[in-house]
Amino acid sequence: MSELQYVTEKDFQTEVLEAAGPVLVDFNADWCRPCKILDPIVEQLAGEWGDRVRVLKCDADKNPNIIVQYGIMGIPTLMLFKAGVPAERVTGYQSKDKLNAKFGPHFG
Repeated sequence: MSELQYVTEKDFQTEVLEAAGPVLVDFNADWCRPCKILDPIVEQLAGEWGDRVRVLKCDADKNPNIIVQYGIMGIPTLMLFKAGVPAERVTGYQSKDKLNAKFGPHFG
């Protein structure tokens, strides 16, 4: 399984907000232990969901304007964007089953 692509303040508009389909963004940081624990779960789900959703990562420390804009108060935070609008959000570690139940229905 390949590593997920990172999105930055420079390309957030085109990669997330203007995307044709749903985009799940994993807001994280290198120093965040729960983020590290969640990483393999997010990568596994991305593989299982395939082309139905694009999964990207965003480093919270390197992209503070995005963090402020979307009111992210803790990491990890997973946010699903549909048609450029936040549709669902989860903060903190969640099991694979809980994440699949929360986000899966949005893209079948």
